[in-house]
Amino acid sequence: MESPWRVLEFYSGIGGMRYSLMEAGINGEVVEAFDINDRANDVYEYNFGHRPCQGNIQTLTANDLDKYRAHAWLLSPPCQPYTRQGLQKHSGDARASSFIKILEVMQHMCQPPLMLFVENVVGFEVSDTHNQLIDVIRGLGFVTQEFILSPLQFGVPYSRPRYFCLAKRKPLSFLNPSDDNKLILGPPFDAHNKMMQPSCKQIKSFLEPQHVDFGKDKVEGGLESIHDADQFAVPTSLIERWGNAMDIVYPESNRCCCFTKSYYRYVKGTGSLLATYQNAKQNSEETDKATSLKELGLRFFTPREVANLHSFPPTFKFPDHITLKQQFALLGNSLSIAVVGPLLQYLFSQSTQ
Repeated sequence: MESPWRVLEFYSGIGGMRYSLMEAGINGEVVEAFDINDRANDVYEYNFGHRPCQGNIQTLTANDLDKYRAHAWLLSPPCQPYTRQGLQKHSGDARASSFIKILEVMQHMCQPPLMLFVENVVGFEVSDTHNQLIDVIRGLGFVTQEFILSPLQFGVPYSRPRYFCLAKRKPLSFLNPSDDNKLILGPPFDAHNKMMQPSCKQIKSFLEPQHVDFGKDKVEGGLESIHDADQFAVPTSLIERWGNAMDIVYPESNRCCCFTKSYYRYVKGTGSLLATYQNAKQNSEETDKATSLKELGLRFFTPREVANLHSFPPTFKFPDHITLKQQFALLGNSLSIAVVGPLLQYLFSQSTQ
């Protein structure tokens, strides 16, 4: 048996990248994970039995990183400096400094990684931080392939477009070298591994059984819920105030909006709400004008359902001490395993150690 790829996982969060590595079927060993968020590290440790290093990664030296002898680095750095809703300070934002420090340190290593995987929000690709990333890794002999992809392209009814940079250090090469040093808006494709799905599943496939009032369809990731269903009902006061700004989806919908870390605390621009009553129409255009939003049985998606839409496995759970709001916040900062898994499979394919 070949020895496993040695992997470093930066900004490990609640483990989305590690689950993606597992989903990809990669023979990889996460030799260390890094994250400064104490609650995220609680969740990571609860699910993997390995607590990430919680120190400030800006203190890491080239010698420190060389000691791990890692073949691949997986990174999902803070996205706030690059979001459209933010100040867009890019590298001038303090939250970008740790990633920039990693790029600087990499140039002084004796054994830099053979592969890099970077995930961030759309907008990162036009930032000065992106320019630094490309300058550094190409200077170290890496070839890149960049993507902007959404779970919708992988059969998941979840609109969450994200930027991805895949990089390999020569003499390693990509399966599709014609895409080298390009930004691509579709999944990588080859005759043996078709990644793109023809159509998205319906929302109801991702719901918890005890919260489904409209049939007995099999639910993916159907773990028991520890929550009272009533606590997910959207209060009438919020419907009256923000009804016109709500994104409402139905069990038969094939798309919902991206959930942010503020979901459940706010209803405007933080993610979709579900109409649960059996007489709810498939979309708001079909709903009779006389039908009040209050009659649709609107509720928030549960944390388990949000995790399902992020394609987390049924085995994923939160420790008991993580509050509901913390669960939503941690999920809102996570990534889509349905997208990252195939990309990692592509990154690691046809490579030799």
